[in-house]
Amino acid sequence: MAKRVLSVLVVDDSAVVRQAATTILSQDPGIVVTVAADPYIALDKMGRSRPDVILLDIEMPRMDGLTFLRKIMTEDPIPVVVCSGLAAKGTATAIRALEEGAVEVIAKPQLNVRDFLHDSASTLIDVVREAAEVRVRRRVASPSAPPVPLESRRHTADVVLPPPARRRSDRQHAAADIVVAIGASTGGTEALRTILTSMPKDAPGIVIVQHMPERFTAAFAQRLDQICPITVKEAAPGDRVVRGQALIAPGNRHLLLHRHGTEYEVELVDGPRVSRHRPSVDVLFRSVAQAAGPHAVGVLLTGMGDDGAAGLLEMKRGGAATLAQDEATSVVFGMPKEAIERGAVDRVLPLPGMAAGILNLARSSGR
Repeated sequence: MAKRVLSVLVVDDSAVVRQAATTILSQDPGIVVTVAADPYIALDKMGRSRPDVILLDIEMPRMDGLTFLRKIMTEDPIPVVVCSGLAAKGTATAIRALEEGAVEVIAKPQLNVRDFLHDSASTLIDVVREAAEVRVRRRVASPSAPPVPLESRRHTADVVLPPPARRRSDRQHAAADIVVAIGASTGGTEALRTILTSMPKDAPGIVIVQHMPERFTAAFAQRLDQICPITVKEAAPGDRVVRGQALIAPGNRHLLLHRHGTEYEVELVDGPRVSRHRPSVDVLFRSVAQAAGPHAVGVLLTGMGDDGAAGLLEMKRGGAATLAQDEATSVVFGMPKEAIERGAVDRVLPLPGMAAGILNLARSSGR
């Protein structure tokens, strides 16, 4: 089947980036590129011809990228890929952009941007094509509200939770007897936020692969740690998997689980890309199947492609309970659909019920 022709609008105040992005994307004969130096020019062009995908810089004059993104998502939702710098401020803002509705983030270094974009040409084209398949939902504009205190957050209704307890340091956490392994890609940042903010403080130990560039995963983990009852951190070599904590694989590193006696710990490795990704969900799930066997719950969330489907099947064959996000609540029903078709999934759940499903299965597996 022939690929459909896509219209891509590149919005960036850097002429170098606009030129490089145009050259790269135009390598695909099915992509037509237009450019804009700032959001006001972009809005004018969008009024004349609506793009299928927008490649958006965050830091721009006259109107910043986040403000422009909010305007798009509340007025006429279009898939937006954010191209953000690697500085700490840039990564934090990119995570905010994902919360505001951007479907993907790609890294843009401070120096040698042209060379970087050309080296990443195939990735950029793939990301844009994948973004075009995303179902973007309209956002309701609302005034910013302060974060809800941890102690006053509500959890999923059908799960019996313990009374509030103080968060503990890693050394004070109890070793995990059940491991929850979660894989996600496009749309996964919002799905993970929904799940992890609903986890009780003594939730089973969680290991996560979210497809995201290097350095952005640290900002993502820090953001989740601020709003979740459990501890959330970017995984480091030798980290123990413990109750009340979630470990997120660093961008560009595979995450593996190992068992040592009664405890689990993680390893980070470079290695080749697997299922087109590093970190790969398949790599994590296969290691969990080997290390934890039936003492695990595997969860595959929204995402493009098939990463995680084979690994989830290995987990199921090893005795683990397995879940997948349903089509209605998935931003992209690629990874879950592939796992379902392979017979790797025990239950398919909507996102709002996923946290309860995970906890119930973990409780059953721990008996």
